[in-house]
Amino acid sequence: MRSRLLRSAVFAAVVLALPSFAADEPPKKNPFRRPAEKAKAAPVERPAQGFTDAPTAEQVKFFEAKIRPVLVEQCYKCHSSETEKVKAGLTLDTRDGLRRGGDTGPAIVPGNATKSLLIDVLTTKDEDRQMPPKKKLPDTVIADFKAWVTMGAPDPRDGAAKVVKNEIDIEKGRQFWAFQPLRKAGGRNQEPGVSQVDSYLQAGWAAKGLKPVPAADKVTLVRRMYLDLIGLPPTLEQVDAFVADQSPDAVSKLAEELLASAHFGERWGRHWLDVARYGESTGKAVNFNYPHAWRYRDYVIAAYNADKPFDQFVKEQLAGDLLLAKTDREKAEHVVATGFLALGTKNLNERNRLQFELDLVDEQIDAFSQAFLGLTAACARCHDHKFDPIPTKDYYALAGIFRSTETCYGTVRFAQANQPSSLISLPQGSSRSAIPEKLTAAERTRIEESIRDIQKKMQTSEPLQNIFNAAQLAIQRSRLSLYEDDGTPKLLAMGVREKFRPADSAVFNRGEVDKPGATVSRGVLQVVTTKQPKITRGSGRLELANWVASAENPLTARVYVNRVWLHLFGRGLVATPDNFGTTGQPPSNPALLDHLATWFIENGWSTKKLVKYLVTTRAYQLSTTFDAKNHEADPDNALAWRMTPGRLDAEVIHDAMLAVSGRLDRKAPVGSSVAAAGEGPSQRPRLGSAVASDPNDPHRAVYLPSVRDNLQESLALFDAADPNLIVGDRTNTTVPAQALFLLNNPFVIRQADATAAKLIDASSSDSERIRQAYRLIYGRTPSAKEQTNAESFVKKYSNKHSRRETWTAFSQALFGSAEFLMRN
Repeated sequence: MRSRLLRSAVFAAVVLALPSFAADEPPKKNPFRRPAEKAKAAPVERPAQGFTDAPTAEQVKFFEAKIRPVLVEQCYKCHSSETEKVKAGLTLDTRDGLRRGGDTGPAIVPGNATKSLLIDVLTTKDEDRQMPPKKKLPDTVIADFKAWVTMGAPDPRDGAAKVVKNEIDIEKGRQFWAFQPLRKAGGRNQEPGVSQVDSYLQAGWAAKGLKPVPAADKVTLVRRMYLDLIGLPPTLEQVDAFVADQSPDAVSKLAEELLASAHFGERWGRHWLDVARYGESTGKAVNFNYPHAWRYRDYVIAAYNADKPFDQFVKEQLAGDLLLAKTDREKAEHVVATGFLALGTKNLNERNRLQFELDLVDEQIDAFSQAFLGLTAACARCHDHKFDPIPTKDYYALAGIFRSTETCYGTVRFAQANQPSSLISLPQGSSRSAIPEKLTAAERTRIEESIRDIQKKMQTSEPLQNIFNAAQLAIQRSRLSLYEDDGTPKLLAMGVREKFRPADSAVFNRGEVDKPGATVSRGVLQVVTTKQPKITRGSGRLELANWVASAENPLTARVYVNRVWLHLFGRGLVATPDNFGTTGQPPSNPALLDHLATWFIENGWSTKKLVKYLVTTRAYQLSTTFDAKNHEADPDNALAWRMTPGRLDAEVIHDAMLAVSGRLDRKAPVGSSVAAAGEGPSQRPRLGSAVASDPNDPHRAVYLPSVRDNLQESLALFDAADPNLIVGDRTNTTVPAQALFLLNNPFVIRQADATAAKLIDASSSDSERIRQAYRLIYGRTPSAKEQTNAESFVKKYSNKHSRRETWTAFSQALFGSAEFLMRN
């Protein structure tokens, strides 16, 4: 017990020593606005304390999407500086007014929702105090306000006392760096053997007086390449082979080998799934399964393994159903690709069909614009974008395209789930099925009898009981709908297709469904094009896809090469990969960014070629050595004078333990746990099988269930991407629970035990086992001091424990160390 407690302390110290990275700047004023009148700043009578005064990009997005529209719609009539009589002395149309409060004092206690007057009046049951006075806000909206206050009430508004009308200057907006055409710089003067990438970096170093650190040793480099390219550590033999290869093209050869591995798609497909907000349930108020989402997951993995050109990858996800296909298999692949638009979060609890439609379209615009363009276009739903040159009419030009599209995501009608949809049938034989066998006649009869029994019960049951019966009925009917009449499993997919009658969309004033205004023609963002695509028939998705994936669009290639750079170097050339707008950060090396984007297009939009181009640079092969002088000049390592160290992704930690222990099943499974559970709520113990993660599942983490708001502990604890969000760059937190997981979780102990068995079988000498353990888990041999300390531990621990327990504890200690959890 004492030894386990000691290890707990050691684990905590190790894990808590891991670095965390953040580089957000306060938002800037919009430089593209032409104010109709100058606003006067309101005086602050009671200075705000504890507020978030430098909101991150995500916090700005949260305020613009969740808070400002509600304030405008529900509060400004009585609490703005433009109303004739401000009620209670409280103005909410400015940051300073909201923070100062009204006659009864401050409206917000930053960081404490329960003590904030604003939250009190939103939640009170006292009709005389309730705000808004006529109708209480939905619980989801109140939850957003609580979350906003808890995070310090970040508010990007500049504190102006007037709500003024503004007009976006599109021409001025086009002068911003992100909207400028790609600049193809001439070849730089290069030293022999120095790549163009290195020459651009050298120019940046020279300007700042930086000197790059030495190159990494080969043991470190081979581990780095394996983890970066396929997400698995190298075996002992693979390390030895690379170290022994002294040829000048050793790195190039290893890169080719790893790029050809089927594991490359699993690693890099996971990166895209983060951006695509991949999840296997709806999330929101009622969390319903997406049993067919796994097809999109497999499509993405296969696309990366096949090195599908990125422009084609984009087109398939936005308009695959409209592309020509030579075979049924290709047609199915294209349809499944459009799952990108279907698998986002949905509020099935919404009863108003138009509200649900507009919310669904808003989520699609948000995902599309951030994933491919690095822009937060969804912020223009209720008003012109406050920072970027995106007017509201541009938002509704896009909305018309998506409103002319039918989104097919499945789910069943259920208590509190009012918005089910159909799915898309794929041609038989065109794809795999998650259902292994045909439905027998006896099984069909049993399900049909169950349906009839439930229907009989519903004729005599009490209303409350009937809710449960209706739920059971929906589940049974959904099970039957999975099969053809002859019992063959249907091939079904999430995705989109054209609506029968495409149409332009009205501009909804302040985003309110009951306030439609003028209709705008379907189109794309004005600031990124001088010529709108002609949409003469259909939804316009094909025209949208062609515009996004065009070499003339400067954003798509810039955004994507920046994502690739981030995953290889630990930090993007643009540190805000999902936000290339004015509230994002400018590129640290603009010339290099444009060189990479141009090179990428000229090389067929090939991800594999781009990855190889980058890993064969000198910059990628630098060590993580710290240099105080460089750090003082460039503390964020924005200019890549060293390799940025960082903790492994949650999935890589999971997979690395399986690989080291020898328990990893490298074959991809068919389907997922969610597919096995079927339609309905993700947690429903009384209604059938609930989604569950098998703790003994030996497959890679990319194949584990991704249920929104219920991720597996090993993934959630180590900052796996939140499937509710578009995540281009994961957060990196350090919390004590991580150390406790590494100490006590059965999965970790199971892998340590399997590793112990390997070590015991490999040698009869404790000294040699220690050496093997270090090589197996770290990829290197132990130092003399490490060897001595390890021998001392093994000797003392084995006095009171069996040999298997001793080596399990030793293996687990190495798994919990910073060196194993870090990528250097």
